[in-house]
Amino acid sequence: MVHEEITELLHDWNDQGEPGLSRLMPVVVEELRQLARHYLAREAPGHTLQPTALVNEVYLRLACGKVARFENRSQFFAFAARLMREILVDHARARQTAKRGGASSRVSLEEALNLPDRYAPDYVTLIAIDDALKRLERIDRRQRLIVELRYFTGLTLTEIAEVLEISLATVERRWSVARRWLVREIRKAA
Repeated sequence: MVHEEITELLHDWNDQGEPGLSRLMPVVVEELRQLARHYLAREAPGHTLQPTALVNEVYLRLACGKVARFENRSQFFAFAARLMREILVDHARARQTAKRGGASSRVSLEEALNLPDRYAPDYVTLIAIDDALKRLERIDRRQRLIVELRYFTGLTLTEIAEVLEISLATVERRWSVARRWLVREIRKAA
């Protein structure tokens, strides 16, 4: 029932703007917090953002920005995941600028993409991944989305296939190609 309720609320938001978003948020806030906790679990210890602050920032960006129309729950959460990644990258860029390079160690993207959940990438790596994903977006939006859902959101390939409504075999092929491309891009940049 929740999936249908979310879809209905998304349509209300599409039609009514802010009042629709205000009704949607209480229904999705716990899932957004879980997504935020997943993102922040990968961050370095002592990160200054908390899950609630990350969700609040997502809400502000949804409320203040031009947002595409969402037809279903999957589209909304994929977009929310992307917003969270952008917020964390913005935060990382600000921290990196403040430190002017600091003593951050570099980690290859290949290592980062195969890391267990407890790994915390440094700001340099997070920014490098974001830059590479922006380049990948220009080449193949769906591959960028698969990488984003896999690495940043922690979805399995099967879950990604469900979210994107494509076959598991297609997701596996695109994930494999995207990973190799990203590794090559990061190495070229280094």
